[in-house]
Amino acid sequence: MTEPVLETRGLHKAFGALTATEDVSITLRPGEIHAIIGPNGAGKSTLIAQIGGVLVPDAGSVHLGGRDVTGLAPQARARAGLARTFQISQLAMEDTVLQNAVLGALGASGRPWRFLRPALKDAGLRATAEAALEQVGLVDHAATRTAELSHGQRRQLEVAVALTLRPRCFVMDEPMAGLGTEGTARMTGFLDALRQTAPILLVEHDMDAVFALADRISVLVYGRVIASGTVEEIRRDPAVREAYLGDAA
Repeated sequence: MTEPVLETRGLHKAFGALTATEDVSITLRPGEIHAIIGPNGAGKSTLIAQIGGVLVPDAGSVHLGGRDVTGLAPQARARAGLARTFQISQLAMEDTVLQNAVLGALGASGRPWRFLRPALKDAGLRATAEAALEQVGLVDHAATRTAELSHGQRRQLEVAVALTLRPRCFVMDEPMAGLGTEGTARMTGFLDALRQTAPILLVEHDMDAVFALADRISVLVYGRVIASGTVEEIRRDPAVREAYLGDAA
């Protein structure tokens, strides 16, 4: 079996008497989309925060490309190839599309910086940024102020910024949030193609998108994985239907 690109082993996190994640072990393999689903309060955000390095687990570990990265800060994990996109945009709205992408390339390089303008003149950084924008279909909008983009285009720009990291994998937190029917359809097609660049760990509430995209689904309820399998296995699982899917199955 192919070695996982990303793996969690027995992640546990509690806040006082509240257990947010309990013994969570998941894997992400090359070329796949692994979706994490579950009701509000299931622990999905806490799990993603531990994978990204924002929260330190009480027990368990996170591995990227076979390397234990549990002790690494978020920036170090990003440079190691863990690319995150967020439910709430982290983009610099007053900067241009190209400026955001160059900032991503600069962060990926690990080089210190004080002013953006000199970085924009760096041929290597600019080439990396423009290549990422080309891949997501935004190169023609390079000079556009980010605040002027549509919601879906901002999602694409977030992916472009992540691409400047030359990622081993993507961790995406509700990329469909705020998109209408047409936007969701476009984003679904976009992510389906993106898995060929790097596998995607996808946290998402839009079950139509999850069922269309996921190779595997893990269901998180009260901090525990109650089921993990293919779309059809999850659809048929009576515990999953009772805890979360209901009529959506």
